[in-house]
Amino acid sequence: MDKRVRDKKSVRDVDVHGQTALVRVDFNVPFKPGTTEISDDSRIRAALPTLCHLLERDCRLVVCSHLGRPKGQVVESLRMSPVSQRLSELLGVQVAQCSEVVGDEARSMASAL
Repeated sequence: MDKRVRDKKSVRDVDVHGQTALVRVDFNVPFKPGTTEISDDSRIRAALPTLCHLLERDCRLVVCSHLGRPKGQVVESLRMSPVSQRLSELLGVQVAQCSEVVGDEARSMASAL
């Protein structure tokens, strides 16, 4: 195995207790045609081991993802609401959603965790 790969740390190698972690995930899930109902949540489920590991260690999470390719525009059909709702169901905790990725609202929500 390449030394660079062998020496990389995972979240399981770091003391995250009481820390805030930014976790980039691929929650670009498919929807049933003409609805906002998720047809396959496997991408969300794939992130659960990492997210649960962090939550079990009292780590505050900021999870970032996207839907589709909005090309810098706000596209109502690509809102993350159905994804955050499904993630909340799977984790058994409330998942708040921020309409910004940078700026005062994002900073305020991250600070309130």
